[in-house]
Amino acid sequence: MLRERKRKERDKEDKDRERSKENGKEVERDHDGARSRVKEKDGHEKHKDRERERETLERERLKLERERAHEKQLGDGDRDMAIDQSEKENAGDEEPGRSSAAEPVDITMTPTSLPSRIPNSDVRILEGHTSEMNTHVYNQFLFSYSIYMYNLQNIGSGDTTARIWSIPEGPFKSGRSISALILKHAKGKSNEKSKDVTTLDWNCEGTLLATGSCDGQARIWTTNGDLISTLSKHKGPIFSLKWNKKGDYLLTGSVDRTAVVWDVKAEEWKQQFEFHSGPTLDVDWRNNVSFATSSTDTMIYLCKIGETRPVKTFAGHQGEVNCVKWDPTGTLLASCSDDSTAKIWNVKQHNFVHDLRDHTK
Repeated sequence: MLRERKRKERDKEDKDRERSKENGKEVERDHDGARSRVKEKDGHEKHKDRERERETLERERLKLERERAHEKQLGDGDRDMAIDQSEKENAGDEEPGRSSAAEPVDITMTPTSLPSRIPNSDVRILEGHTSEMNTHVYNQFLFSYSIYMYNLQNIGSGDTTARIWSIPEGPFKSGRSISALILKHAKGKSNEKSKDVTTLDWNCEGTLLATGSCDGQARIWTTNGDLISTLSKHKGPIFSLKWNKKGDYLLTGSVDRTAVVWDVKAEEWKQQFEFHSGPTLDVDWRNNVSFATSSTDTMIYLCKIGETRPVKTFAGHQGEVNCVKWDPTGTLLASCSDDSTAKIWNVKQHNFVHDLRDHTK
């Protein structure tokens, strides 16, 4: 009887162990099934994410194509308004501190067709200034037959004058004089240094020349050398000035940390922008109503007439930003800095899309 009882107990234990093994296998199968379902679900989610990303990119591409097609049908004024309205609509789509992926930008260099040496017959030596020259610009609308020569060239300098040179067409002949109109910014010797000419710019028609000087004043001259306007608002030297394309506004940037938009016809300032914490080094119009400013504070601001705050802020340079320049479409902005870099920015993004670091100190 005892042996029989022990045998039954062993049989029961064996059966219990078998059931336990089966239960364990079933649990493992359940776990495997659950893991498989999770992986399958993750795969579906990733696939959906990729599909959504492709759809978003396709919508952006179609939107960009529509914008480009629409811009071709607009005049300059309508185009400016459309761009600014589009920016307002897109502003709500951007999250602070984040930016979408950079759009590809073709910056391939094309070989120049200019010869490496300029013939002596095309060289002009313009003599007359008695101090260093700060800048010069060409009147592109009075264009002669040669790619090297323009009828009117203007040079600003440290001798308190700007000069408009009348460059004759045709090959240069030795001994042939080149006449210049002298635009005097100071009368007498007492205040000469404060009126050194620092910057200048022609309007698009080539009929008016604007100059900026160390006395903080902007002056507007005719091609005959007549002074027609003196614009006073800045409290320090003007470092940069630019006409907008329509020619109704003049933009100035100064060491007093401000930029000022002037109504040329009314001969008065329209709006002063006080955003920078350091001197304003350069300004450039994006269109007829908005523009960019750069400063020693390393910042770049996109501003618009009528707005009291920057439309956009570009931060990324580690040194003073010396110059800013828009591309013809008003979409890309180039900047260069004392940090030995040049950067290209897209107005639809917060960060630069290209960082050009081939320059050395």
